[in-house]
Amino acid sequence: MPTTVMDQARTTPQADLLSVVHDQSVTHIRLHRPAKRNALSDTLIELLRRAFTELPETTKAVVLSGEGDHFCAGLDLGEMSERDVAGGIVHSRTWHAAFEQVQFGRVPVIAVLHGAVVGGGLELASAAHIRVAEETAFYALPEGQRGLFVGGGGSARIPRLVGVPCMTDMMLTGRVLTADEGQQLGISQYLVPQGLGLRTALELARKVATNAPLSNFAVMHALPRIADMSQSDGLLVESLMSAIAQGDDAAKGRMRAFLDGRAGKVRTA
Repeated sequence: MPTTVMDQARTTPQADLLSVVHDQSVTHIRLHRPAKRNALSDTLIELLRRAFTELPETTKAVVLSGEGDHFCAGLDLGEMSERDVAGGIVHSRTWHAAFEQVQFGRVPVIAVLHGAVVGGGLELASAAHIRVAEETAFYALPEGQRGLFVGGGGSARIPRLVGVPCMTDMMLTGRVLTADEGQQLGISQYLVPQGLGLRTALELARKVATNAPLSNFAVMHALPRIADMSQSDGLLVESLMSAIAQGDDAAKGRMRAFLDGRAGKVRTA
């Protein structure tokens, strides 16, 4: 049976901001502010950071979703306060710290995108490793129309998905991308009918959770960094990571199972 683990911070009046449910090897983290379209407050950002840093050892994959009709409408503008430059930097860096735990934490993260995936919501989604979008999803970066600039890591992550020209267009003109456009551009890897996103993500997470932990770690941590390197530097790091992964006992056991005919072969769906 799934068990809900209550974070200590959830005993406060903000107790319903985040739901964390552990079910064997998969943890489901759900933004829980449906009345606010799951807008990200400072408290919710801190709860997210803690949820990802305090995952139990049994967790091998995470599903990240939003309660209600939307994944996340971004920064909660109702909580915005005037900050000086130093305060603005510190605030942005708290978002960076939280989303860093999503992208470069301990286990792969699969995000379920539906309804609004806007501003900071798109920044959060871009930190996940696999994104499953429902047909209701739409993507926008309205910061440009509000006199703002992205501050949750979007400028570093989103162009890697859609390219600099597309992000520039979204920020300068307020262009909104549909779920189909997001799929074509690379925001999502899977596009499913309305209502099937969570089921699909959980199925993928259970599959990912069966991989050797070191192999998953290499894909999460080494692959994006190698992609940022020169080819010669990247190939050296690839060799090092490949050798480390092959030397792991779990990898050796899986290779023996394959050679003995006890492991499944690659097949089309």
